[in-house]
Amino acid sequence: MPKETQTLDLAAVERYLTAHLPGFSGPITAEKFQVGQSNPTFLLTTAAGKYVLRRKPPGVLLKSAHAVDREFRVQRALAGTDVPVAPVHLLCQDPSVIGSDFYVMNHVAGRNFNEPTLDGLTVSERRALMDDWNRVLAALHNVDIDAVGLGDFGPPGNYFERQIARWTKQYAASETSHLPDMDALTAAMARHLPPDDGQRTLVHGDYRIDNMMFAQAGTDCVAVLDWELSTTGHPYADLAAVLMQWQMPTGPDTRGLEGVDRAALGLPTDADFVAAYCARRGIDGIAHLGFYVAFCFFRMAAILQGVYRRSLDGNASNPEAGRRAGQMVPMFAAKGMAALDG
Repeated sequence: MPKETQTLDLAAVERYLTAHLPGFSGPITAEKFQVGQSNPTFLLTTAAGKYVLRRKPPGVLLKSAHAVDREFRVQRALAGTDVPVAPVHLLCQDPSVIGSDFYVMNHVAGRNFNEPTLDGLTVSERRALMDDWNRVLAALHNVDIDAVGLGDFGPPGNYFERQIARWTKQYAASETSHLPDMDALTAAMARHLPPDDGQRTLVHGDYRIDNMMFAQAGTDCVAVLDWELSTTGHPYADLAAVLMQWQMPTGPDTRGLEGVDRAALGLPTDADFVAAYCARRGIDGIAHLGFYVAFCFFRMAAILQGVYRRSLDGNASNPEAGRRAGQMVPMFAAKGMAALDG
């Protein structure tokens, strides 16, 4: 749920939207969503309806981070495809308006689940919801990136090679203490890099259950959220990200399924989820799956370290959660090594 905030210049937002968003009229109120650590997100309420505003955080930022312009572009491109997204309205790249870039999209009504256990649902509802989540993932990777104008959304070449290089640099720029497991995982990523198989699709970059909205009275996905890390690259990074999360402990910070009796809850095994995905994409199986899961642990460790560093620098959207994120980095590094060795 969102909470009230005073960190958005509502008068400036209202002036800008009145001038640039057809059909908009004030006055507006704003609430800041508690979830999310990267781009501060606000629910805007007007007499005519609700919108969502996502902005870059203030302060000095890492290069290429918090790319709200990319979020806007990919969601606009996906409109009309089999991937459900919130309709976007406008992108503002004039920092004189509120101090940083932002974009505005529709507010999509629906249900959001913070835990992959899908508390409150029946066994049959869990099965159906997980199956639709799987369907959307396959649909995302089946999008013709050239047809929707995203052929240049990411550079060509070996996706994992460039991602390992990127997150190695990002981690180094955010490092606050020496972690031997992170050093070992970084080195292992380069050693175990599989040969490029030529797959190049749209990649969400943070495909988790809490980045999805589902129908208020059903199990269909109505919107995929948080496209900041999206690019063109290798689809198995998204699939492995799902498996990575499920290997985490249960709880509000880790949101995993470690130790959970999935069969009793109606949740798929890793193998079942992968098999359903492969069937929907018309492929026979996935080699080097351990590497892809380890890569996701590696990347998430680097992301969490960046969140922690921003909390120390005073630029985090949620400083308390940012500090908790820093405490999880060693666990992600260790689990990455375990996935690679498994």
